[in-house]
Amino acid sequence: MKLVDPVVYVENYDAKKMLKRIERACRTCYRSEDKVTENSYKKLLTNCISRGHESILEHEKISIRMICDVGVYKDLTRHRIASFSIESTRYCNYGKDKFDNEIKFMKPVNMDEGTEIYNLFIEGLEGIEKTYLKMAELEAKPDQLRMLLPHATAAEVNMTCNLREWKHVLGLRCSKHVHPAIRQLLIPLLLKFKEDMPEIYGTVEYDEDFPKEKYAKILPLD
Repeated sequence: MKLVDPVVYVENYDAKKMLKRIERACRTCYRSEDKVTENSYKKLLTNCISRGHESILEHEKISIRMICDVGVYKDLTRHRIASFSIESTRYCNYGKDKFDNEIKFMKPVNMDEGTEIYNLFIEGLEGIEKTYLKMAELEAKPDQLRMLLPHATAAEVNMTCNLREWKHVLGLRCSKHVHPAIRQLLIPLLLKFKEDMPEIYGTVEYDEDFPKEKYAKILPLD
């Protein structure tokens, strides 16, 4: 058994180029292409978003790859205007050499290490892995083995949204009402978007009290 930390890999993008392409699409509505300057997109997009004219943001998209638990992607796949490609526990047999003959679980963000609750949690995961590997030795199929796996099981998830949907997703999923494992992943992503594209994401609120030391790492997606 191995406990792993959450990570968000973000594809390389040129924020300014994306925003300028959105500007040109937007100016088609007003036939004001002649007003394009080096930084004219800033005021235009800020004004459009403040008026609720956000459909223009759908012209550009960003893809990420997350290391998260099964519970996280079950929640995120409720968002309809997004694309997902997810590690399938039905086809992945973690009792094989390909997976180092072990199950990877996410480190719990909402349990303190060393407490009785934490120790019982780890004990439960160890029991699941022991049973899983024994069943794998007996040639149980992955679609039988998957029924043992809890929400804490680590998985890789690819997620793609247009910029408007990211604004919607991050606005909902970075609040205090959301499971901490999701906030752990998406708040640092939102902060990156805020820095790179303040015209779009600058006003999106998030749980500012969430401990920064628990933020997932943000790394480039190769």
